[in-house]
Amino acid sequence: MKLFDPHGFGSSVVSFAGLLEKIEILRSTLRWAPRLERADIEKLLNQSNALRDEVMQLSRRERFIEVASEADEAVDPLEALAQPEALSPSARRRREALIERSFIFEGIFGDNPKLLAALEIAEKAAPTDLPVLIDGESGTGKELMAKVIHANGARADRPYISVNCGAIPDNLLESELFGHRRGAFTGASNDRKGKFESAHTGTIFLDEIGELPLQGQVKLLRVLESHEIQRVGSDEPIAVDTRIVAATNRNLRDLAARGLFREDLFYRLSVIHVTLPALRERRDEIALLIAYFGDEAAAQLKRRPVKFTPKLRDFILTYAWPGNIRELRNLVYRLSCLAGDTADIEHLPDDIRPCQPALAARALEAEAPVASLSLSDAKRAASDEAERAFLERGLQETGGTVAELARRCDMNRSHLQMLLKKHGIRSKDFRHANQAEKADSES
Repeated sequence: MKLFDPHGFGSSVVSFAGLLEKIEILRSTLRWAPRLERADIEKLLNQSNALRDEVMQLSRRERFIEVASEADEAVDPLEALAQPEALSPSARRRREALIERSFIFEGIFGDNPKLLAALEIAEKAAPTDLPVLIDGESGTGKELMAKVIHANGARADRPYISVNCGAIPDNLLESELFGHRRGAFTGASNDRKGKFESAHTGTIFLDEIGELPLQGQVKLLRVLESHEIQRVGSDEPIAVDTRIVAATNRNLRDLAARGLFREDLFYRLSVIHVTLPALRERRDEIALLIAYFGDEAAAQLKRRPVKFTPKLRDFILTYAWPGNIRELRNLVYRLSCLAGDTADIEHLPDDIRPCQPALAARALEAEAPVASLSLSDAKRAASDEAERAFLERGLQETGGTVAELARRCDMNRSHLQMLLKKHGIRSKDFRHANQAEKADSES
């Protein structure tokens, strides 16, 4: 690991590898030292831990500064195509101020005003115990922001527990969150801690909070109000001191207005409200993100960073990125693995690879003889068309609500999301269309 000098004074670098190794040796030695009293051992261990944490923070800070500065000063492979506007002095000052205040935000970087505003809010919220609600589209880095808030708060050395509310079956939700007593239900052979107990004195991250059923919302509201839980099968209250950070890719205010989310819970969770911008709103930072992920992938795969052809660059900078930064990162890793020195359009996944315009494709299909298509190809094309039509009709009927469509089809929600992505269908478009129809009918 190298320490980058952002002010350009000298060219010396500091290696942390040896220092970290010495700290670990010191910690191991002190833990088993026979001639020291336990109080002395604990004191020295705490000092060692504090030193190690400081070094790790420096290395995280270096990682951000080095990548961001290289993107500003060096000639990036995508720079000629991206042609981003010069970084405004105010944005540069805001970014540098965050770094100077030692606000750690590894993996979240850029100079988009909305992103900087979100980081500044997170910086002020981190030292407090106030609930935080993070919203934004899928893949914008909501869990990463939650970890940033935890890492910069007073509970940084305490547990961080992540819970995906949309992945827990309704009948197991209370047991997962609050735990259960032995014999509380069939299969409860032992007492079990819930997520809130596990996160005691730390932070609990409730992802996809918008998918929490109403019954679970009532239970969560009670925890927020009383700071107590009850295990399933027990009447004994258990005090919990837990900082709550929730995230959603849905509009909770709109859900509350429609009676699908408790309004009082929404206000309880959104004391601090952080909104993350979509990647399409940060197109001038795509080159920076690709350089960052490209280096990361190259280090993991132990190879040189992959280069991009002009066609691929065009695609990367004009693609809609419905999966946002997560999709971009996964794509860069795919290209780094499958391509040689240079990646091209052919290395893209089939479901996003650009094809000829629809009219030209239809013309070619009309001119092509039937014999040029195999029966399996014809079946696959017909199946895809039917699948797309079914999904569009279902979203139209449910007003663009993916969770409701998954319930009606008895389908796993994540699988349904994958099918929607495969066909390039955005549920948000159907929600907007449904709202427009309602507005027209009311008028």
